[in-house]
Amino acid sequence: MTLYDSRSTILAQRLAAVRHRIEAAVRPASPGGLAAAEPTLIVVTKFHPSSDVLRLRSLGVSDVGENRDQEAAAKALEVADMALRWHFIGQLQTNKAKSVAAYAHSVHSIDRASLVKALGRAVAAQQQENGRANLECFIQVDLSEAYTHLAEAEPAGHGGRGGVAPSNIGALAELISGTEGLDLAGVMAVAPLGVTPEPAFNLLASLSAALLADYPGATGISAGMSHDLEAALAVGATHLRVGSDILGPRPAVL
Repeated sequence: MTLYDSRSTILAQRLAAVRHRIEAAVRPASPGGLAAAEPTLIVVTKFHPSSDVLRLRSLGVSDVGENRDQEAAAKALEVADMALRWHFIGQLQTNKAKSVAAYAHSVHSIDRASLVKALGRAVAAQQQENGRANLECFIQVDLSEAYTHLAEAEPAGHGGRGGVAPSNIGALAELISGTEGLDLAGVMAVAPLGVTPEPAFNLLASLSAALLADYPGATGISAGMSHDLEAALAVGATHLRVGSDILGPRPAVL
């Protein structure tokens, strides 16, 4: 693969289009106003080859996301770029904690105490072995309750997308912040299917504010994908997870 080929040209065009959308969404609303801080763009590379990760690196991308450990671990070995940050964004089994701790900069899908404990042990072992940095941890929140009062108005339904109930955020936050090797980064959510994302993201923003009252360092709001990044940015998203609008449809499985 050459450093810049026809595939790189396509990725560059799509990446520029997404960055333009982000820039437009965070632009100050009034003359003289301040724009929001630029969010971290995580390009979700699941199902796409390591060669695309290398192309993205050549285009200035420093954050990529994966949701399957087997695929992520293999790509991290193939790319072997210490400056590239790998974000694990999918549901994570506790028996994969050791593997994820070997390459991940952050995990965006913390949803239970057993996972926190497994990651804590795995990161501690990595830190003893090679001095890796602390692992950033986002608590994944189920936002389906934001639509309870809209049940009749939204007959299409609103399936949950995983995560803990808002009432359980505090307990997980306390556990993460008290576990050596883990840093509480903030909250993460995927807007429910079949409804507009605004109610979900408004709820996430309020939950983030409540978390910040007790944990001032937990400033992260990981929300927004290809189809709803503007709505996420409107409530202060700090991390966007964009895949298809940059990489296109997933490759056919042979």
